Amino acid sequence: MSTLSGNWREAIDDVDAALIDGYQSGFPVAERPFRRLATDLEIDESAAVDRVRALREAGIVRRFGAVLNPPVIGSSTLAAVQAPADRFDEVAGIINDYRQVNHNYARDHEWNMWFVVTAGSQTARDEILADIEDRTGCDVLNLPMLTDYYIDLEFPVVNGDRFARESLEERTDSSATRISEAATGDLSALEAELLLEIQDGFPLSTTPYRDIADELGYAVADVLAAVERLLETGCIKRIGCVINHVVTGFDANCMVVWDVPDDELDARGERAGGLPYVTLCYHRPRRPDQDWPYNLFTMIHGRDPEAVDAKIDELATDYLPVDHERLYSTETLKQTGARYDDLVGP
Repeated sequence: MSTLSGNWREAIDDVDAALIDGYQSGFPVAERPFRRLATDLEIDESAAVDRVRALREAGIVRRFGAVLNPPVIGSSTLAAVQAPADRFDEVAGIINDYRQVNHNYARDHEWNMWFVVTAGSQTARDEILADIEDRTGCDVLNLPMLTDYYIDLEFPVVNGDRFARESLEERTDSSATRISEAATGDLSALEAELLLEIQDGFPLSTTPYRDIADELGYAVADVLAAVERLLETGCIKRIGCVINHVVTGFDANCMVVWDVPDDELDARGERAGGLPYVTLCYHRPRRPDQDWPYNLFTMIHGRDPEAVDAKIDELATDYLPVDHERLYSTETLKQTGARYDDLVGP
């Protein structure tokens, strides 16, 4: 069980805490955005920048900037293989070698290796999966997201919560958003260049958008307008602190897969996605020819494994009384951000 007694909590003050929990989203789209943070935090503008930089250097904030949305910008899928125990490391090495693979986890299940592939098109994505099958000799379970009910790892961390949002009231902003496998983003030249420039975070200065504009050779007003458009279209999900949940103690989590009747899927998905402790909730296809009957995925993040299990029990009893399996992560094999060069490039 993780606790708050680690160095990260002892190293921050109340201003840092307000910054961490108050600006995981909502960072202003303005030429001097840190002025608003400074006013809210009752510090000066340069101190606001310095504090974000210090939090990033401490590892509490993984990145400061835009959270991009691969399924909207390009084509993304969750995939899995059944890697033989005596070839597990070999198979992981082959899969991790693809720059288009940005996450890979070992899970305690027959399908024991789960990874995410992002590419500029469905065709390119499926070619990568076929190549992985050919090189590893393992059948690939291809599970693209079809409906987003709720996906957001924004939640308070400066607290004693045993699981995400324990101290908050019930969330009600869940909805069924269809995801097209044929998405390409339909980006302008400026938008494509902008996404590539900000994929690793914003410059930490009092004028980050002007710095980006200068680097790209555009007027700052054009860059600000492009950011607003990308927010409106969902290519950018939010702008602010991207928190390191493992460092802040939220390292107990479980992916649960559910066999929900198709005619109940949206109603149950939206209801589960609206629960405050559910951090991810989405629809992926069944694959009956591969003995995969599950069509709804949920994720719960917490500090206490027993508390996470208790919330899964609550889900299964009160909201999703259907067959399900709990796939616990046993090892992180690869974890990087999606590389948008492959999504928006030629």
